[in-house]
Amino acid sequence: MERYICLHGHFYQPPRENPWLEAIEQQDSAYPYHDWNERITAECYGPNARARILDGDDRIVDIVNNYSRISFNFGPTLLSWLEDQAPEVYQAVLDADAASQERFSGHGSALAQAYNHMILPLANRRDKQTQVLWGISDFEHRFGRKPEGLWLPETAADTETLEVLAEAGIRFTVLAPSQARRVRPLAGRAWKDVSGDRIDPSRAYEARLPSGRTIALFFYDGPISRGVAFEGLLRRGEYLAERLGGAFSETRDWPQLVHIATDGETYGHHHRHGEMALAYALQHIEEQGLARLTNYGEYLERHPPTHQVEILERTAWSCVHGVGRWWEDCGCNSGGRPHWNQAWRTPLRNALDWLRDDLAPRFEAAAAELLRDPWEARDQYVDVILDRGAESRERFLDRHQRRELSGEEHVRVLQLMELQRHTQLMYTSCGWFFDDLSGIETVQVLHYAGAALHIGQQLFGDGAEAGFLERLGEARSNLPEHEDGVALFEKRVRPAVVDLLKVGAHYAISSLFERYPERMRLYSYTVEREAHKVVEAGWARLVLGRANVWSEVTRERVSLSYGALHSGQHTVVGGVREHRSEEAFDELVGDATAAFEQADFAQAVRVMDRHFESSSDSLKTLFKDEQRKLLGLILESTLEETGALYRQVYEKNAPLMRFIGELGVPLPRVLRVTADYVLNSSLQALFQVEQPDLDRARALLDAAEREGAELDRAGLSFVVARSLERLMEQFHGAWAEPEPLARLSATARFAGGLPFEVDLSRTQDLYWDLRRDVYPRRRAADDEAGQQWCQAFEELGAELGMAPPEAGRDSSDPAPE
Repeated sequence: MERYICLHGHFYQPPRENPWLEAIEQQDSAYPYHDWNERITAECYGPNARARILDGDDRIVDIVNNYSRISFNFGPTLLSWLEDQAPEVYQAVLDADAASQERFSGHGSALAQAYNHMILPLANRRDKQTQVLWGISDFEHRFGRKPEGLWLPETAADTETLEVLAEAGIRFTVLAPSQARRVRPLAGRAWKDVSGDRIDPSRAYEARLPSGRTIALFFYDGPISRGVAFEGLLRRGEYLAERLGGAFSETRDWPQLVHIATDGETYGHHHRHGEMALAYALQHIEEQGLARLTNYGEYLERHPPTHQVEILERTAWSCVHGVGRWWEDCGCNSGGRPHWNQAWRTPLRNALDWLRDDLAPRFEAAAAELLRDPWEARDQYVDVILDRGAESRERFLDRHQRRELSGEEHVRVLQLMELQRHTQLMYTSCGWFFDDLSGIETVQVLHYAGAALHIGQQLFGDGAEAGFLERLGEARSNLPEHEDGVALFEKRVRPAVVDLLKVGAHYAISSLFERYPERMRLYSYTVEREAHKVVEAGWARLVLGRANVWSEVTRERVSLSYGALHSGQHTVVGGVREHRSEEAFDELVGDATAAFEQADFAQAVRVMDRHFESSSDSLKTLFKDEQRKLLGLILESTLEETGALYRQVYEKNAPLMRFIGELGVPLPRVLRVTADYVLNSSLQALFQVEQPDLDRARALLDAAEREGAELDRAGLSFVVARSLERLMEQFHGAWAEPEPLARLSATARFAGGLPFEVDLSRTQDLYWDLRRDVYPRRRAADDEAGQQWCQAFEELGAELGMAPPEAGRDSSDPAPE
């Protein structure tokens, strides 16, 4: 009997963008990376695109694209981020789907996903439809084909959700075994109760829906999936392969499908090197003939359902209470805090539901004046989200407008659509998944609610915020300092609100420290200067100007005047207002400049106060990332002076610290802090230059060991990895020259001896490309220089953990998928 194996990875991150800037701001908890998307890409999404297969000596013998041999889905909002921030990984995902179509009888392995991971059984029918249609449109835009299957967020399902999928042309979805209620043969009458995880997962099933439509359902193998996610099956690839192969049964007389489903982040982020275990397991299954690898589309075509299934309503894979985890204190949480409760979930959802339902009729009435069908327009607005260009906007408006609209009406339509986009995003499931109201995921959904309120106020005036906050105030944090939902909204959301004047204030203050072109993109806004004057007096600086600012999302725009003054360290004042007249602006420039040139900074501020009616903008006004950057510039001299003092203390007391270390006595705290700072900062600085001084680095590491200094392992690993990547890129571009190879080899040898692991993946990838494309030609060259190069290249490979070329696949083979 035929045997098939399919592994599905659900690759997803919640949307993390500041909704006013359309960009992710720095997340300190992701250190040493900028944010969690960047970190998880480095730990999971990238490594699965080029996964290592090792030999018995833990040397790399092959690099493969895992995505091409598994079933997978990527969240649309994550794919959007990857396309912009990690284009090589993004392209590898698309290439994998194309390769899987060749491997699996024309069936691509990629599944679509409901757009922003909303729990669909808790959504109204209209939102279910939009989530599914947006997910399908996003998929078609990226993968160039229609999806056969669609992943439901948290596999959360009810009959209405399945109806929406079937109506949209989706052939199948994947559920947890606990979600099945009963089954029977298609031609049979008697039902068999399979609740309690008792469904046989080795075949496809057919769900017959009230509309008369049908949809195929796959129920993954629960025990093996849990073993992969939580029980150590990824410690070795053989364990996973053997467990999968062992799930087949001789008692079944049909073509068996053993399939599992887990979070994709299991392979590399949750379990370090999990992507390598996956790659080895897939290879082992094929080489040992344990089964045929397949995907759901191929299996469904070859072996259509023979049995009918009914599901348990409103259930999901990560809540044993149905879908309680996303609306009530059901008892499901991340663990570790037994005295906390999640009673905040219900008032949070109630507040968002109230906001959605309060805004919906006002949206419908306002949009109906401009558009033929407001809700159909919402369903198709994803085309504009995917392409913010002028042609895309015009196509959307031509398709939906009742009549020829004015420029102001164009803006209003886009604002109405953005209002609806944010009411979708505010239901992202992670907002309820974790333990407290103050978590970054929950604050993120509050940001989206805040954006909806902000646009609603622009469109309709006051009205929604008071009712929303009244209900949100019933959500209580477990942490006393955060109080309740209203306190969190005031602390975390309101300060983040951005309008065009705030964009202008950011531009004014940052232009004290940066030189900008006349026209520039500033996050999701564009600033076009009409006048700009900079006056300097020693370390002080005054900027005054006039500019047009507009949103690239809604196209709303304003003409404004601005001014800002930096009088030393962090003392910055600024102001901005809508532009009144040339005379008023000229008066501002003349009076402020005269006061500044006389070093009367107080008078210059008074002039700005008079013109702007307040000069209340400061460094606090800046957007978060730019604020960090400018603070770094302002603090540069201070940090240099402080660092020099630390180094003086360290160098003066280094012999004493070595002596104390030899005695085995702990260093006094003041000396330990000094040593930690000097040694870590010195090491980081060494690897941020083009060619690190390796002898100096070894001396610093020896000192750290003697003195018991605490190394910043994460930060140092990060900078050493980046240094190796820079050297590898230099060698990659000048491989025939001996010096880049020698520098790279020495640094790789040094990295191998460090007391912490360094991520060599990017360096190994570039080496692998050279071994495939250049090494065979050099090896074939019948000259001494070529042979010397090959020997040095092979030695570098050994330092990077590569098996000798003859031990792996032949270097003339095609590139890995």
